[in-house]
Amino acid sequence: MNRPLVVGVDGSPESLDAADWAAREAVRRDLPLRLVHAWLWQPLDLPVTQDRESAARRAQDILKAAEADLADRYPQLELTADVLQDAAVPALLRAGKDAGMVVIGSRGHGAVLGFLLGSYGRQVIAAAECPVVSVREAKGAPAPGPGEGEVVVGQQGGVAECGDVLRFAFEAAAARDTTLRAVRAWSLPPIYAYSPGSMWLADQFGGLEPYEKAALEQALEPWRQKYPEVEVVEHVEMGSGAEVLLSAASRAELLVVGRQVRQSAVGPRTGSVAHAALHHARCPVAVVPHV
Repeated sequence: MNRPLVVGVDGSPESLDAADWAAREAVRRDLPLRLVHAWLWQPLDLPVTQDRESAARRAQDILKAAEADLADRYPQLELTADVLQDAAVPALLRAGKDAGMVVIGSRGHGAVLGFLLGSYGRQVIAAAECPVVSVREAKGAPAPGPGEGEVVVGQQGGVAECGDVLRFAFEAAAARDTTLRAVRAWSLPPIYAYSPGSMWLADQFGGLEPYEKAALEQALEPWRQKYPEVEVVEHVEMGSGAEVLLSAASRAELLVVGRQVRQSAVGPRTGSVAHAALHHARCPVAVVPHV
């Protein structure tokens, strides 16, 4: 069963950019696209108020306009549209339970708006059960052709830990017929973190950098076998994870990062690398939850 792509639209330019990106991605992957607009009747005690019927019509109009625009420009796209009677964050999280990915818009460099005010985007990214893509690009911009623009993925941890992230990245590269750059950053451990066992393990590979290269190769191997058509560039560099990844993705078409599925005292969090990517990457950023 092909799980649809879901994109949140609210009529803003950012959400329409996201809808356009999601439509192109759905066409690439031959998947259905579901447009959703969250609308919750909340009458305000203001001098000028809008009645419930007028507000409901406006919600439908926003959705129909976006649907008509995409249907006109992407006639091959399987497209549905729904008004969800709920607040933005729970509406998108609920829609994402049955989706292959959720796509949201962002203002650009700076705070993520996605769906599209304040912390909504950050909350969705931090709590969604499926990958969430934050888009910042001009609507109607020509998409790179086959082989143009790399997909860049950050890899850290072991084979099992990063499986979902690498699968998403390989799927994205295969759909675009482009190169996948797998990036692994490493740094010298603080003196108190040294142990005879860890240093012995590194010594077996001739040092820390060869050890990190071997770890990356091991993580990539099962996905290379599953996607033999995808050309992979291995990128191992000493430095902070965020800085190395952003540098490697300076000309990427898509950046893929992982997010630990865990709660903090203040709720779900994206992690420092994903946070930096969302705020500073120039391309769309896919945040993939993993164990």
